[in-house]
Amino acid sequence: MALIDLSKQVALGIDIGGTNTKFGLVNHRGEILEKGSIRTDQYGEVEEYIEDLYKTVAPLLKQHCSHRQFDGIGVGAPNANYFRGTIEHAPNLRWKGIIPFADMMTKKFGVPCKMTNDANAAALGELLFGAARGMKDFIMITLGTGVGSGIVSGGKLIYGNDGFAGELGHTIVKPGGRKHWSTGSEGSLEAYASATGIAVTAKKMRAEFPESMLNEFPEEDIDSKVVFECAKKGDPTAIEVFRYTGQKLGEALANFVMFSSPEAILLFGGVIKAGDFILKPTKLHMERNLLPIFRNKVKLVFSELDEADAAILGASALVWEK
Repeated sequence: MALIDLSKQVALGIDIGGTNTKFGLVNHRGEILEKGSIRTDQYGEVEEYIEDLYKTVAPLLKQHCSHRQFDGIGVGAPNANYFRGTIEHAPNLRWKGIIPFADMMTKKFGVPCKMTNDANAAALGELLFGAARGMKDFIMITLGTGVGSGIVSGGKLIYGNDGFAGELGHTIVKPGGRKHWSTGSEGSLEAYASATGIAVTAKKMRAEFPESMLNEFPEEDIDSKVVFECAKKGDPTAIEVFRYTGQKLGEALANFVMFSSPEAILLFGGVIKAGDFILKPTKLHMERNLLPIFRNKVKLVFSELDEADAAILGASALVWEK
């Protein structure tokens, strides 16, 4: 029986964001052969979007797949339903209602298309190409503009009954707490541990400490990057912002650990650039809130995937998911 050269198998990974769509041709080793992007927000109709995406990608497929096997398309998208292959009522996309996106892509490209939300895609990327290789039970937490998550148990992503399981960012960590700017819920993890939440915390704390370096910046310029820069310079208020954020995140992670008993929790996204400023308090408060049977068992690690490529790799991993 002839051996299959996995490097000759190629998938198209697509990450659909509210503003831009990034895509890449990825081989089975996790190497991105070619990548590019188009604007998402300029298409009022999804049919126009798919047509232009095809026109952009087709020359790359012709170039790279003449001597390779094009296995399929994987898509990470907001409000994507894994079971149906649909995008459903995504608030940050112009296409409203329920879009049968996977079927439309298969019809246009002539290959199978699978899809899920971006955090689940990132978890699959880690499973195949990143820090979670060889693991069967882990949780992926993405800390960016929002807080996303993917839960892998027994080597399989947990999708739940309807395909939307794993919205850990919207779990309530402080009942009656901070009102979420989009959902209206009070006290969700995303309201505290996201980059957006960190900015809210920083603006509140700097008002209490006039001597803080954070007060040197206009209100509209305060974001998680500014907080990190001030923390690196030793500003106590900026450091406290990350300590408080880490506390809320750690308390939430303790609940997640006691729910699924993972081998590791992987942290991913722009917020982790803060390094130990957020990792140390997160680890401290996670361990502090765990039952003894769970303590000092769960690794808390940063993602190994390059942030710019992770979404593409994660989406492509859907094609080879078993």
